[in-house]
Amino acid sequence: MIKFTEKAPYAPVEYLYDVEEILHRGKSKFQDIMVIKNPYYGKMLILDDVVQITERDEFFYHEMLTHVAMHANPNPKKVIVIGGGDGGVVREVLKYHSIEKVFFVEIDEEVINISRRFFPAVSSGVDDPKVEIRVMDGAEFVAKRRLSDIDAVIIDSTDIIGFARTLFTPDFFAAVRNCLTDEGMFVTHTESLHFHKDMVIEIQETLRKVFPVVDLYTAAIATYPGNWWVFAIASKGLSPREMRHAFEIETKYYTDEIHSQSFMPKGMYERLMRRQLAW
Repeated sequence: MIKFTEKAPYAPVEYLYDVEEILHRGKSKFQDIMVIKNPYYGKMLILDDVVQITERDEFFYHEMLTHVAMHANPNPKKVIVIGGGDGGVVREVLKYHSIEKVFFVEIDEEVINISRRFFPAVSSGVDDPKVEIRVMDGAEFVAKRRLSDIDAVIIDSTDIIGFARTLFTPDFFAAVRNCLTDEGMFVTHTESLHFHKDMVIEIQETLRKVFPVVDLYTAAIATYPGNWWVFAIASKGLSPREMRHAFEIETKYYTDEIHSQSFMPKGMYERLMRRQLAW
């Protein structure tokens, strides 16, 4: 059996996967795209030699990226999803009956097409009538908005390098703040607390310059280097630690209990931000 070796940016480890079959190998305008089949994880989507999702465990990441912000908002109706061409976040957002509109903004249309073909259970919502697909830079899309009518902006980008870096600048965060309602939420992944602690702190500090309320929560993701994955969340005033409507959706991992327990204890958070966590 052949092997695939993943060497993620900034990670001091390599992951080795058995490959039963290479289902797709190609190149878009932006990145190399590969789909392989692994005996444990099933089909795996790989961009620029970095694993993005697997059939077996994608729900951990997609549920945690989506549902904390969606439950912290009292009545989410309009959502912007930037990146996440596989469609997993869009699928999760559409579980809420209050949703009226999802702007799905993905710079690489080929990722959407590949997911439709190989990951239909993940991409199941991308062609829903409530979803408007925009193939463009997410930072440009947000910057052009003039109304403060968005209830949540969810960033599902690749690693924070290359063309994804525009989604982590002060100007972008300010544009997000301006398009959110007063009760709106912003959330993005910020890599691993094990391997990328300085990057986690940097993004928290940048968000604090733009948003009155900034926090972080974590989840264990087996296929992402460092495994202890961090999500940065921000708002104009509401605490994301509080759920503002009942947990009534169907999930595999996220629950109301997971919501409250996923946030870093406040004392540890302050130690992190004072750079007192010595690892």
